[in-house]
Amino acid sequence: MDLVTPSIGLVFWSTISFLTLLFLLTKFAWKPITAALSERENSIDEALKAAENARKQMEKLTADNEKLLNQARAERDAMLKEANEMKEGIIAQAKKSAAEEGAKLLANAKAAIEQEKVAAMNQLKTQVAELSVDMAEKILRTKMTDRAQQEAFVNENLKSISLN
Repeated sequence: MDLVTPSIGLVFWSTISFLTLLFLLTKFAWKPITAALSERENSIDEALKAAENARKQMEKLTADNEKLLNQARAERDAMLKEANEMKEGIIAQAKKSAAEEGAKLLANAKAAIEQEKVAAMNQLKTQVAELSVDMAEKILRTKMTDRAQQEAFVNENLKSISLN
């Protein structure tokens, strides 16, 4: 039973040893341990705050990237729309220019045809007049043999001719 019941000396020396150890730990080890724990707690808090800030910055960057992407899409759409409008304008201008050029060519061709027609008519009139004069001369030579008869015929025809 001696093992189960401690003696007063053992209890006294155990208490003194415990109190001495407690005093020494309080004096020399308690402050560094609490300081280390406090420092560890502060570093964990700072790491959590830094992680939260990083998360917020990532969300902000993601939102900014999305905004920039939407702006780029809008600019691309505007550029495509402008390019299509320019294309339509160029096509319309080309059609208009081609129609005007075609009309000019057609008018020039009609004018050239008309000039050629007038020239051909004038040439034909000249040839007909020459042939008529030659035929009339031959007819008159054969029928009008005297000079007085010929002069009377010419004077009569001169009065009926009007110059154009």
